Amino acid sequence: MELALLGFAAVLLLAFVGVPLAFASLAVGFFGLMYLRGFEAALSVSSQWIVETSTNYNLSIIPLFIMMGAFIHRSGISKDLFAASYAWMGRFRGGLALSGIVSCAGFSAVCGSSLATAATMTRVAVPPMRDFNYSPGFSAGTIAAGGTLGIMIPPSVPLAIYGIVAGEDIGQLFIAGIVPGLLLVTLFLGAVVLVTAVKPELGPKGKSLPLGETIRASLSTWPVILLFGAVLGGIYSGIFTPTEAAAVGSFGAWLFGVTRGFFLDRASLWGVFEETVVTSAMIFSIVFAALILAQFVNLTGMPYDLQDKVLAWNFGPMGLVLMICAICVVLGTVFESIGILLLIIPVFLPSLNGLGVNLIWFGILVIIVIELGLITPPIGMNVFTVKSVAPDIPLGAIFLGVLPYILAMLVGGILILAFPEIATWLPDATR
Repeated sequence: MELALLGFAAVLLLAFVGVPLAFASLAVGFFGLMYLRGFEAALSVSSQWIVETSTNYNLSIIPLFIMMGAFIHRSGISKDLFAASYAWMGRFRGGLALSGIVSCAGFSAVCGSSLATAATMTRVAVPPMRDFNYSPGFSAGTIAAGGTLGIMIPPSVPLAIYGIVAGEDIGQLFIAGIVPGLLLVTLFLGAVVLVTAVKPELGPKGKSLPLGETIRASLSTWPVILLFGAVLGGIYSGIFTPTEAAAVGSFGAWLFGVTRGFFLDRASLWGVFEETVVTSAMIFSIVFAALILAQFVNLTGMPYDLQDKVLAWNFGPMGLVLMICAICVVLGTVFESIGILLLIIPVFLPSLNGLGVNLIWFGILVIIVIELGLITPPIGMNVFTVKSVAPDIPLGAIFLGVLPYILAMLVGGILILAFPEIATWLPDATR
């Protein structure tokens, strides 16, 4: 177990000095295997896992959902989502912030990535907030927090990764994410209302639009509603497997783009394919490296030693879950969600199974905790993503802007911790 802890410390040290997580995990995993079994065995195990993972049919869900998000992003639907949300909410105090949260939720339903949601919606939502004299920190913080919904509201790439690593049904995880996702949206909207009630100058009222214009703006969002319904409805009804649903979603997103005049030439299609390949390669490099690291950790016996210690110390299921959540919050300030899942889940999975923890509920809870880390100082990755798109807004102001949403997310996490049925009743009803 001590050797595995030393390995994790080495990964963290390499990551902190700027080595990409994939390379850090690969180096520690490979050299750890070589130390325990020799060079030839390390090479054999590493190559075997890479080949087996590359041919895993379930993992094709990742590039397909990434492609769907790329088609949606490049077809301008994000602007329609914000326009529709603004048409209904802009007239109220904090209305543009409310619109930002709702449009982030809508974009999350067809994207699956927090960082992509934050970057896209910053370009769409922050400029109108500037025009209505919103506080720069509050507007940027709103979008940074809204972007975290990208990995909760299905389809979600991290939830798919969790399902593969934990051996849980991906479709059930997607269905389980719906109610907690809506809960977080509601809590975020409540945070906007409370903040602007206390400090109205942070979010002035916008314009009130005529009913006809409001209806037209709402009708423009039909592609997102139809696509979300097709993907989740197909999984829910058993018509599609999650992988088939991802393929249908990608084709549907392309088709919607074509009806709007996009993706009619080779260059625009090539841009989508290039984005898909680059992003997928980054994710798969992390997956391959983490699996090799996991093999090293398994050979040290750490997961089962940890299980024995957890049982001996009488942690209980809730104590173990809280400990893992605390670790995920710390890691979430530095690492991307997929890296955290691949580092944490293989280590604690035997202990979770041994204590009878519901892995569907636990997966949703871990995603919320990772979301929290994405906007938590000092290195909340969503905050830095928003900062990169809106470089004139001070970083400190954005971190102040996310504070109400951190509190809202804590409330959401506590509710799901106390009432697991929030995450489990819908998947249980569909079994």
